[in-house]
Amino acid sequence: MSGSRQTAHPALFMLLMILVGLNLRPALSSLAPVLPRIEAQTDISVGGIGALTTLPVLCLGLFAPLAPWLARRLGAERSLSLALLVLATGLGLRGLASPVWLFTGTFLVGAGIGVAGSLLPALVKRELPAAADLMTGVYTMALCLGGALGAGLSIPLADALHSWPLALVAWSALAITALVAWLALMPQPSSPAIQHASGGSIRALLRQPLAWQVMILMGLQSSLAYIVFGWLPSLLIERGYDDARAGWMMAASVMVQLVSALAAPWLARLGRDQRPALLLMLSMVATGLSVLLVGPIEWRWAGVTLLGLGQGGSFSMALTLIVLRTADSRLAGRLSGLAQGGGYSLAALGPLAVGLMREYDLSLMTINLVLLAIAALAAGFAVLAGRQRRLETDEQGRLFTRIYH
Repeated sequence: MSGSRQTAHPALFMLLMILVGLNLRPALSSLAPVLPRIEAQTDISVGGIGALTTLPVLCLGLFAPLAPWLARRLGAERSLSLALLVLATGLGLRGLASPVWLFTGTFLVGAGIGVAGSLLPALVKRELPAAADLMTGVYTMALCLGGALGAGLSIPLADALHSWPLALVAWSALAITALVAWLALMPQPSSPAIQHASGGSIRALLRQPLAWQVMILMGLQSSLAYIVFGWLPSLLIERGYDDARAGWMMAASVMVQLVSALAAPWLARLGRDQRPALLLMLSMVATGLSVLLVGPIEWRWAGVTLLGLGQGGSFSMALTLIVLRTADSRLAGRLSGLAQGGGYSLAALGPLAVGLMREYDLSLMTINLVLLAIAALAAGFAVLAGRQRRLETDEQGRLFTRIYH
């Protein structure tokens, strides 16, 4: 029948999601450790370096809302293929090393990740509806592993290849591998018209406070995450660490995220709502950042651990809320586009703000206070978004929020 779709075997689909997830962070985390070398070997100013760290996050916000539109016209499967192709191209262009290609490649990297990341929650909700929240934890774990590999291997690759541009290009091989595997093994595309029913438009979503709460929570916790990806090594170098150790400390923190990224959705299932888990994770982020930036040096590994546990858990929980707060895969896709689009646009202000504070030589204490304020705001929206609510559509396609007691 026209529009039929072959569903992938659950284990195969899980492996594909892990492989795709591995690609959605190295492009970001591999850049931060080599920023001092880029600044020293190019004509990019401190402000330009700040813009380079902000650009991919801003692109995540700009392009994530395009994912539902692409999925309606191309199908979610083909749209993800296109996103991986754009990501691989951007990674390759960054290796040309000149400022214009660094910015162009980074722009494409952000666009590809923005679309791919927005598509994943809807694909998971569609293929594994009964375990969508737990599967979200699995591919979030893959994202964290990719981020850890990018941060930890960036300096060793640059040293081994005697070139930071080649070290950046090397990550395109992983993106190409994921693209080939996805093209060969993805679920067979369905008719976009059948895959996406009417109702629950972005305009209707914007009239629902719950959608705003999920979006702003996503933005605030992502702001802290991308500050870590973009600036933590530089801030640690400012504290006196060398670039290799700073890179490995960030890598260790991201590696710790694997534990909480996988555990957070299970933890969320233990209670009637997700507020306790969210507040616990955000308090870990705040404490870990404070220890690393202004705390005693001898506590640094405790800070690394707390930061990793908090960020892995808070990001996994934010993505899990997208599937828990929606009744079906179509709504999950649209809320994902809105939450990640608007959220990442908000998140882009974080790396930009840190770049400006560094350009004006503000102290680590001042930077830490700003980060604590962001964490406090995120906690406030976690209290709202973590309640038992769900977006649904009635028989006429009208969107409403169902409250559970």
